[in-house]
Amino acid sequence: MPQQSRSERPTKAKEEEVEQPVEDRSLPILPVRDTVLFPHAVLPLTVGRESSVQLINSLGEDKTIVVVAQREARVDSPQPTDLYTVGTLAVVHKVVKMPNQSLFVFAEGLERVRLVEFTQLTPFMRGRVESIPEGIPPKGAEIEALQRNVLTLFQQIVAGSPTLSDELSTVAMNIEEPGRLVDFIASSLPSLSTPDKQDTLETTDVRVRLEKINQHLAKELEVQQLRNKIQSEVQDRVQQTQREYYLREQMKAIQKELGEQDEGQRDTEDLKKKIEDAGMPDEVKKEALKELGRLSRMSPMAADYSVTRNYIEWLAILPWAKTSGGEVDIPKAKDILDTDHYDLKKVKDRILDYLSVRRLKPTMKGPILCFVGPPGVGKTSLGKSIARALGRKFVRLSLGGVHDEAGQIIQGIRRAETKDPVFMLDEIDKVGRDFRGDPGSALLEALDPEQNGTFRDNYLDVPFDLSKVLFITTANMLDPIAEPLRDRMEIIELQGYTEEEKVHIAFQYLIPRQVEENGITPEQIEIPEESIRFLIRHYTHEAGVRNLERNIGTVCRKQARRIAEGKTGKLEVTKEIIQEFLGGIKIRTEGEIAERTKRAGVAVGLAWTPAGGDVLFIEANKMKGKGSFTMTGQIGQVMQESMQAALTWVRSNAGQLGIAESFFADHDIHIHVPAGAIPKDGPSAGVTMATALVSLLTERPVRPLTAMTGEITLSGNVLPVGGIKEKVLAAKRAGVRDVILPAENKTNVEEDLTAEQLENLTVHYVKTIDEALNLALPTTPREEKQDAEEREKVLTQA
Repeated sequence: MPQQSRSERPTKAKEEEVEQPVEDRSLPILPVRDTVLFPHAVLPLTVGRESSVQLINSLGEDKTIVVVAQREARVDSPQPTDLYTVGTLAVVHKVVKMPNQSLFVFAEGLERVRLVEFTQLTPFMRGRVESIPEGIPPKGAEIEALQRNVLTLFQQIVAGSPTLSDELSTVAMNIEEPGRLVDFIASSLPSLSTPDKQDTLETTDVRVRLEKINQHLAKELEVQQLRNKIQSEVQDRVQQTQREYYLREQMKAIQKELGEQDEGQRDTEDLKKKIEDAGMPDEVKKEALKELGRLSRMSPMAADYSVTRNYIEWLAILPWAKTSGGEVDIPKAKDILDTDHYDLKKVKDRILDYLSVRRLKPTMKGPILCFVGPPGVGKTSLGKSIARALGRKFVRLSLGGVHDEAGQIIQGIRRAETKDPVFMLDEIDKVGRDFRGDPGSALLEALDPEQNGTFRDNYLDVPFDLSKVLFITTANMLDPIAEPLRDRMEIIELQGYTEEEKVHIAFQYLIPRQVEENGITPEQIEIPEESIRFLIRHYTHEAGVRNLERNIGTVCRKQARRIAEGKTGKLEVTKEIIQEFLGGIKIRTEGEIAERTKRAGVAVGLAWTPAGGDVLFIEANKMKGKGSFTMTGQIGQVMQESMQAALTWVRSNAGQLGIAESFFADHDIHIHVPAGAIPKDGPSAGVTMATALVSLLTERPVRPLTAMTGEITLSGNVLPVGGIKEKVLAAKRAGVRDVILPAENKTNVEEDLTAEQLENLTVHYVKTIDEALNLALPTTPREEKQDAEEREKVLTQA
């Protein structure tokens, strides 16, 4: 409640009430919270504290008190340090008792006083005070201008405020003294904080007081104008919304009278028709109609109107009953697969088996096929061929780094526009797994033929039948795929290609495609078989054909440039042309093996990698020492154990091998596996390590162009290993002629490798290390001489 001016109150009563100077009296001190009483103003106070009630009740004829503001309003029992030092001398005019035992007191401010000392603290505070004289400035233009400006600002604030009475402006206009005007305005402004009011009370210089209140008024007026502007804008928007609502309602009424439908009703009817035509299951249709009913009752201006509409559209547009596959023609499917892909007999047989069963039983659930193989062997393109053979739509989703796999599957179905597409999940071994979840586990439902008939998407939250979808997944390796997910898929392995297969693929697919893509004709370029073989051997080192196609594309682009420059003659791509276009020879496989095995202690192993097989050099060396054994080349624990096993076997058979017993005590041995930056592990290089050690210690170089693989035991047995096809093909790519394999891997060679793939290769099967050593190392000086001659011949040709 604003304080009221007492400017017209008679002063006679005051003179009677303050007969002696305040300095000579001990006066009651009333602490107040969040309130500052100014001189010449009346302030209604609610007194509720027990000490304050006792103070008011103790007043006799002399009603004079000192009203002082507390520094902290939260303090319930204030001490002298909790009070400001400047307060207001006041006289109590009226006391009203309230029902809750508190008092309602009307006090009038008389003058500013400063607390000098406290003479009593209980039951209420009393103390001595001294009057604070006001510094009244001489009348001048600056003071008058300040006073007028303050008055004008105050009147503007009162006029623009809904809570301040207009009488305040009138009272302010009738106050001539500038000091009293400031006090009145400060007591009347509800926005002025208690510290600011106290600061105004403590400021005795009237000119300074005018400047301070002028700043406060200017700030308050700015805030008030801004608030009014915001309120006006909000009101305008509300009025506009209401206006649009009324107009829309009137339009509905008019359209109803004319028998027409409004746009919203037409939209609802269209969606309802789509729902009816979609062929949804009853449960989904019920959910769609429920959401449609909710949409029809919503205003188009509602926040979730578009969300609900999109949801219904998604439900209506999904292919609940549409299929694309018709009668399966097995001979035609076989022709398509043979046309699109060379070889891959096992894979094609499995696909044709599935198509045959589907023809006999159209309602069968789709299997989950997983194509595993190195990059560039045709996994993804095989999926497209299957879709073409089946006459179905093809959808591909790359899973590398994907986190929202469920939503992606439904989106793929929507893009396919049929419920039975061929759906390829590419790179399933690279699914992103982090703190947001494990998509591999989430794929379990989608890829399980027993569960995916009622697959629920996170967004739609209605069951969708995925059992008719033919899911095909691809991977470079099986290891990263979770075991439960791997268990749901039928694994079909695609091995790397031999040189012969790559030549076929190049002439049948790669060269025609690159010639067409680079804008030239077959009559403008000729690539002989000899040049393709040169390109394969010396510019690519891969299981697939991606780099081969890339290099063929580079050659075609060079010819396109020659034609653009005016050289229109046909280009015959010779070895020299290839070196001119692609740079010097990148890979020297045959020469490298022959060169590196010239020295005793170097053997060639065979390794399996995600990109196919590869040759692996193992080097051993000896030096004077104390019998230590060093292993380097970033090798794993299993490979280190294989090295230890090889050394143990060699030491235990030293006499039989012609190695002095004291040799191991007087020498250090070091085995290294280049390249040192590539991690290596596994037991399959055991035979190679033993051969390298025996070669070193007997000073017999390993036969040229010989490679081997196999795990060994301490008793000298050679155990079978995996990845035989990839390893044999890697050996052939590297120019190896003799391959030593464990005897138990003979079945793998016969099943997985064709006679064409084994051409120019001699495969030797061994059961013990002794047999392997007899094949890998020369046994007589004559054999050593023959090996040296053969090595020189290879190096000369390379």
